[in-house]
Amino acid sequence: MARSWTRLHEHLGAAPGPLDFDMVQRAAADTLEESDDLDWKEQLPQPPRDGRWNELAKDVAAMANTRGGLLIFGVQDKTCHLTGIDPGQVSPQQYHQWIRNHVQPYLPDVTFTTLTSPDGTKSVLVCDVPASPMAPHHVYGTAQKDKDQQAAVVPYRDKDQTGWMAEHQIERAYRDRFTRTERADEEAERLLRQTRETVFTQQAQPAAWFLAIARPERPLPRTAPRLTRDDTRTVLHTARSRPQPSHRPPGPLADLQIVSNNPRTGLRRWVVQTLGRRLGRDIHAELHHDGTTVLAADLSWNALRDRALQEAPESSCLLSQDYTLACCEDFTALARELARRTGADSALHMTATVASSTGTSPLTSVISEHGGAFPDIAYDARRPTRIQPVTTSLPPSGGDPARDEAAHELFTDLMNQFGLDPQP
Repeated sequence: MARSWTRLHEHLGAAPGPLDFDMVQRAAADTLEESDDLDWKEQLPQPPRDGRWNELAKDVAAMANTRGGLLIFGVQDKTCHLTGIDPGQVSPQQYHQWIRNHVQPYLPDVTFTTLTSPDGTKSVLVCDVPASPMAPHHVYGTAQKDKDQQAAVVPYRDKDQTGWMAEHQIERAYRDRFTRTERADEEAERLLRQTRETVFTQQAQPAAWFLAIARPERPLPRTAPRLTRDDTRTVLHTARSRPQPSHRPPGPLADLQIVSNNPRTGLRRWVVQTLGRRLGRDIHAELHHDGTTVLAADLSWNALRDRALQEAPESSCLLSQDYTLACCEDFTALARELARRTGADSALHMTATVASSTGTSPLTSVISEHGGAFPDIAYDARRPTRIQPVTTSLPPSGGDPARDEAAHELFTDLMNQFGLDPQP
């Protein structure tokens, strides 16, 4: 997923949105100069030869280490003459492999897009490199005279040139990375705490709750339009309507269906919830204008409906393992759809946990077999009073497999804290 706001958008006065061939052609015709976030390239990326550095890896890392930018292949760097490239020679899979082999930490958000003129006569390749929250990125390679010796440098963009970071610049880049990580963790904890307060204050009976937050690693452009009520309805409907296994219990998005046509406005967000309405299971969801997703669901609702569960440990909060999995799947689907709707172009940082509304009640997992027909308490499992929040990341270009993998990672990490090892 390419970014919706770039140097070309700014130069042309274009609204945020996908880059197209006409925009590249107009910028080249205007002789738009190279800068720290724009690099014209006449030839397509070439493989490393004679043991030299991989130039594509170097250029991509330099952009990611600075503030992100575009590498546009098919335009001369001095004259800005649009020469074009042969689209049949473009190999994004190979380019990603070079980046994976030569850049550390890996850059998963880089995109390669071929743009072709309406008459089909000319094409360019656009490599979109977002600013990386994991900077600094090192470029690894070998020299011809020392094939067995691998070395690393840290490139960056200085105006229209690529330079190498000195030791003090690398030190500062690492300090900036750690600060960003710390602030992201603090924001996730703040949102979790706020969500706990929202849902727990309306609980009459002790209950276990699924709580989850997803946030884009990079903020949306300030010019990005706000999410509308219709946008919110569409995101909820699309996430709920995805294909799901028939043997899985319906998740929180199904429980929200009765109220999802009327999202309520909140502080820079839309809120959809069944709290206090006696419509069945209590669910709370927030879709923020900045791409943040919040989902909370009562995991204990109707938990004692089966006789096999009547002997549950006293004062414990029961939670359904199957429904917890459904929550993880609905959460990742909802976050992914909101990211698509808002145009978020960075990976989603996801945090999930399970908590009791009392804060001290033991949490007891209910397992089931044969499609949920025989629920039972896992008496050999742990019954913690507190679950450590778990995290994962969903890349912007990830399809359904990546979404499902993120959901299962969250679910597995949660269940492992009960001493359970659920299999897919």
